[in-house]
Order: sequence, then structure tokens, then C-alpha cells
Amino acid sequence: MCCLFGLIDSRNQFSAKEKSRILSILAAECEERGTDATGIAYCSHRHLSIYKRPIAAHRMRFRIPADSRVIMGHTRMTTQGDARKNRNNHPFLGYAENKPFALAHNGVLWNDGILRRTKRLPKTRIETDSYAAVQLLEQKNALDFSSLKDMAETVEGSFTFTVLDQRENLYFVKGDNPLCLYYYPHCGLYLYASTEAILNRALKRLHLPIGKPERVELNCGDIVKLRPSGQMERSSFDAANLLCPWSSFSLYPVQRKAVPQQHRAEQEYLDTLKGVAAYYGYEPSSIDELLDVGFSTDEIEELLYERMIY
Repeated sequence: MCCLFGLIDSRNQFSAKEKSRILSILAAECEERGTDATGIAYCSHRHLSIYKRPIAAHRMRFRIPADSRVIMGHTRMTTQGDARKNRNNHPFLGYAENKPFALAHNGVLWNDGILRRTKRLPKTRIETDSYAAVQLLEQKNALDFSSLKDMAETVEGSFTFTVLDQRENLYFVKGDNPLCLYYYPHCGLYLYASTEAILNRALKRLHLPIGKPERVELNCGDIVKLRPSGQMERSSFDAANLLCPWSSFSLYPVQRKAVPQQHRAEQEYLDTLKGVAAYYGYEPSSIDELLDVGFSTDEIEELLYERMIY
């Protein structure tokens, strides 16, 4: 249970102080999906920087450089890799063609150990499952649609990835985990978060006089490249193993019911909880049973975090 968030100031119309405020409020709202660690990645003067700490987002102090137009963020709920060891937190640093990139992941990968053996990925002190995605991209020695497609089709589990390169190109690799992207044509601003509910709560607090947003559709299997200028390019990967009439982690086939629009965020949240439960070896029915006896989703998330579901 994690949250992706960020912004793209495509016309460079916002000051460093304004961007820092936007990121601060957006990150604080993202605490709903994780408080163990918070991190951001951004570029300044063609240098990629990653700033992350094992603390909740509201305790972070964001100081975004004036020339940074793209900021990629993550709040973490730990599933694998002790968050107190900052190397286990997102975003992760990688290199392709000797150029740095940053990767953040919402979801759980359950074949990372197998990949390290079968793909002969280098040994690392990073314990987080998400880091296997970084190593797969490094092994291809490229960061483009082709390498991202190969990575997305190789990992198994639940995921949506964001990847930022040194030129401020931001990639979205949309799997079965939620992501909402808004575009404000009046000022060229893009804002995103893992759920629309989180994004809308942040916007109410921000009170930005920038008009109404347009929602950019991101579907499972999409790979989107968003340049710092706002230009968008699209590609795709084979998501056949994700696009099925079951819940978002396909190891356990539970029939998905049609969900009204207003309840989609709750259903996505519940699906992610079940994905985390599967990571720990518990069937989705365990979550449903806890709900039936009166546990809230927040209480279940805490149980998962403590690995105490019986």
C-alpha cells in the first residue's frame, strides 16, 4: 500500500515556493496510503536528485529548485525491506547508458527473488521487491518504451511505476494499480496521485486559481512518456495477465463485481489490500472475513503492516 504523486510544470509558471507548497500538501494527503517513508526525485541544472526519508510526508520539508519542472514522489507503506534503512525506500536510483534515472512503484512484486536468480541480477543491500524493476532496466542499459515494456512484462505482481530521467522525461507504466492524472490547460500544469480522491482532497486545500482540470486517461497496459514541455507520447505493454475478470492480483481468482463510479476508489484500495495479503501468503477471503466481522480497511492495513492476520 503506497502512493505515487507528483507534478509537471510544463510552462515553468510556478515559483519554487509554489511548487514546494503543492508538493507538500499533495504528499500529506498521500499519507492515507503510507506513512513509513516519503521520497521525491527531481532535476536541477540537468542533475537528477533523490531526497527521501523514513518519515511521514507531513514531516518532510520540500525545497524544490526554481528550474525543476518535473517532480516525482512516493509515500510508502512497508511490505518488504525495513523502511528505517533509507536505501529500501522510494524512489530508487538506477543507471542506463551511464545516465541516472529514478523509479517509484505502487504495488507488490512477488517474483523479485526468482528474477534475481534467473536474470542473474547483481546482489544488492536493497531489500525492497521494487528494486528488481530498476535492475531489469539497468540490465537492458536503456530507458525507453522498449525497455519499460520488457520490464513490465517480466515482473509479476501488482504495479504502477513512475520513472524520471535526467532530462525530466517522466514515464508512467500503468498496471493494475490506480493512478489519476490531471491536466490544467490554462497554465500547463499536470498533477497526479494514485487515486482521484487523494488528488481532489489536495486540490481543495490548495485553492489554485487555475481553472478546471482535464483528466488524462491511463489504462492498464499503457506506457506514457510526458516530456517537461507537456508533450505526451504513448506506447503499451502486454497486460493480458492483468486484464482478467478477477481481482487485481490474479493468483487468487475472486470474481470482480461491477462497482459504481463513486465506489471505484474504495474497490481499488480493497484490491490492493488483498494484493498485500497475498504477498504474505494469505488468501483474499481473509480480508473479506475481517470486513464481515467489523474490521475497517484502515485496521486491516495495520494488521497487514504488522504481519498479524490470522
